[in-house]
Amino acid sequence: MVSTGGAGGVRLSGAAGRWVLLATVLGSAMAMLDGTAVNVALPRIGATLHASIGSLQWVVNAYLLTLAGLILLGGALGDRYGRRRVFVVGVVWFAVCSAVCGLAPDVQVLIAARALQGVGGALLTPGSLALIQAVFHPDDRAAAVGLWSGLGGVAGAVGPVVGGWLVGGPGWRWVFLINLPLAAAVVVTALRHVPENRDDSATGRFDLRGAVLAALALGALTAALTSAAGDPLQAAVAAVLAVLAGTLFVLTERRAAAPMLPLELFASRLFTVVNIATVLIYGAMGGLLFFLVLQLQITAGFTPLLAGLGTLPLTLLMLVFSPRAAKLGEVIGARVPLTIGPLLAATGALLMLRIGAHASYLTDVLPASIVLGAGMTLLVAPLTETVLNAVETRRAGIASGVNNAAARTGSLLAVAALPALVGLSGEQYRSAHAVDHAFRAAVVGCAGLMAAAAVLSWTAIPHRLPERPEPSPPEPDEPPGPDQPDQAGTGTPPGMMGP
Repeated sequence: MVSTGGAGGVRLSGAAGRWVLLATVLGSAMAMLDGTAVNVALPRIGATLHASIGSLQWVVNAYLLTLAGLILLGGALGDRYGRRRVFVVGVVWFAVCSAVCGLAPDVQVLIAARALQGVGGALLTPGSLALIQAVFHPDDRAAAVGLWSGLGGVAGAVGPVVGGWLVGGPGWRWVFLINLPLAAAVVVTALRHVPENRDDSATGRFDLRGAVLAALALGALTAALTSAAGDPLQAAVAAVLAVLAGTLFVLTERRAAAPMLPLELFASRLFTVVNIATVLIYGAMGGLLFFLVLQLQITAGFTPLLAGLGTLPLTLLMLVFSPRAAKLGEVIGARVPLTIGPLLAATGALLMLRIGAHASYLTDVLPASIVLGAGMTLLVAPLTETVLNAVETRRAGIASGVNNAAARTGSLLAVAALPALVGLSGEQYRSAHAVDHAFRAAVVGCAGLMAAAAVLSWTAIPHRLPERPEPSPPEPDEPPGPDQPDQAGTGTPPGMMGP
């Protein structure tokens, strides 16, 4: 890779390295704080803006939709036009849309702003990790990535707590408005202290058609699932559109010279299986967290702050013990943790059935969150390692990006489908009885998804991962860029993502 701006020589021990780490951590933390805090605010948003459960689903999913659909394109833009430039543009874009979210007069404006906010997230999220990979000296790169990941995990842990405090204090709008000073600090730091760098070998056209078709297919499928209970005709039209857009996407990716999603990756059975498991696991997590905040605040009567504390043990366990789980996976192989982990997570989900009208945080919420966190901690690192091991080294970046997109897609589809499946529609989320009934059905469904992931992992993942495939010689007309190993700036590991 040919880079500009003195990239690849910054040392972590120096002041320049600390500034780079600060800018990238703050940028990714801003997106993560927002993602984890918004769920806690949903009941208050609904009450203030007189929103239906379908609208609240879109408050979550509009962001996930554009983020999942465009995150691979965001990484490619950074490679071509400068990673710092695209990162800063993403931060500014994210902040402007956050301001619109915080000032939204109605839920329709909020949903539109959330969709645009996801575009900003798709620009800044890949850039944060890509900058670290490209700017730091090779000897310091692993340590810098570790610090970035750990500090990002802290942001994920405190996000629901900060969100709960803001919702219960100055109000839910500050969940979005708090991004403005954070973004200002990131932009100033990045422009003054982060060297620009790019991949000068990244040439050719961007797969804009593929990105648009992917977002359209996901959006139409989300609309079909969200409207299934209330408007069957609209759901059917949206489903047909999703099939058409999905078919065109596949055809486009087969013919594109530099596809956003190289379909030949899925020729690897292991890669395909692990991404299906990822969709199941993060679908379960997304659906569970969506319903948990409703159950804690509407049925159990928890304050937003106490509801935000509900998932704190889960994130802290992942933050502290994921490195040890990674070492365990190296010793015993991936199949066992990818089987036991989802089963433990399913057990934690089922323990949440104890959460009811008179729930106690210490005896009902905390044990379930700990068991759920133990399961997720056990599976996250082996999941990532298995994805990377299933492809050639030169395709590690795109493989990581696909897996991140799969995780977000799983959450997107679960949040879209579950309310209709468990019979929660309209403004029933304001009724403690209706929420309690829907929550219990949703918990069982999410536990089932986890169990399905465990069965898939046990039957389809080998006890010992095969050696990573040897690189195959590129075709004479194969354009460089999208599959280079240093394009791995596709964002946070799935386990560190907000819901």
